[in-house]
Amino acid sequence: MTDPSDEPASGEEDAPTRAVTRRPTDASAFGEHVRAARSEFEHQIDKARADFEQVQDRINERTGRNLLMAILIGVGVGVLVLASLLFVKWAFLLFALPVCLLGVFEFSRALQTAGHRVDVVPQVVVGAFVMLAGYFVGYATHWVIVFAAVAVLVVWRLLAQMTAGDGRRYGDVLTDILVSGFIALYVPFLGSLTLVLLRQDQGELWVLGMVVVVVAADTGAYASGLAFGSHPMAPRISPKKTWEGFAGGAVATAVVAVFYGIFVLGIPWWAGAIFGIVILGCATVGDLGESMIKRDLGIKDMSSWLPGHGGVLDRLDSILPSAAAALALYFLFFPLVTA
Repeated sequence: MTDPSDEPASGEEDAPTRAVTRRPTDASAFGEHVRAARSEFEHQIDKARADFEQVQDRINERTGRNLLMAILIGVGVGVLVLASLLFVKWAFLLFALPVCLLGVFEFSRALQTAGHRVDVVPQVVVGAFVMLAGYFVGYATHWVIVFAAVAVLVVWRLLAQMTAGDGRRYGDVLTDILVSGFIALYVPFLGSLTLVLLRQDQGELWVLGMVVVVVAADTGAYASGLAFGSHPMAPRISPKKTWEGFAGGAVATAVVAVFYGIFVLGIPWWAGAIFGIVILGCATVGDLGESMIKRDLGIKDMSSWLPGHGGVLDRLDSILPSAAAALALYFLFFPLVTA
């Protein structure tokens, strides 16, 4: 017979068994908890992403562009401009030259798409000479190079048309010639005036002031138009521009120009106000002018190289005519700095 004392007590026998069965149960419960927490976290992330995309889609629909991408690209370009102008003056040339040449390239390609005969490579090469002349040669030589550049492009287009011999109509050939000269004057020549201003005494501060005022005008007009815009400014040219937006841009421009003029350029407040008003007018005319060109070509943007902005020329449209005004205002107001 077996001694009952040799048999394990029921509690002793069950304890290990319960421990063994309890461990998998606890591990399973912990795993379920982790999976549930992860699932809830993923659900919240997906919900937040969906809400963000919904809000962004509404903003993009209202503004007509990818606002977040536009802001990121704008900040990146702004950092490059500030760094080049404030630390190494001549380094701005390394930024301005390729940007303007990209503008020449995309403008030429847009015109080609619209049916015009444009010689892209000569336009880019000649544009580079005009831009470099703005920084490295005197005023008289610069003007001579500009006129020579236009003449070269006109002659090139005539020779190219004679070589083609495709019976193109006289009116179309004349239009192509005028377009060839216009590209050189519109992008590289006006862009070169920025470099003419840059090489002046304290010219980098005036170039920066022009850019800051243009950005203030654009930002103020954009925000004001988005919030209050109801009266179109030029519906046939640019339907989304409103008088309310223009007023908001004018206020932002006046404030920024006066403070920048006093504390950075060292000119009287009234000179800063004039600087802002003139740049605002030139930026608005440049913006509307480029919109008219795009409408005539039947396109929305010059290209899609800059998400949220369109093309390079879509960002230069306000700056190019403002460069001529800023250069003239420099010679007018700079003597007041030392007065």
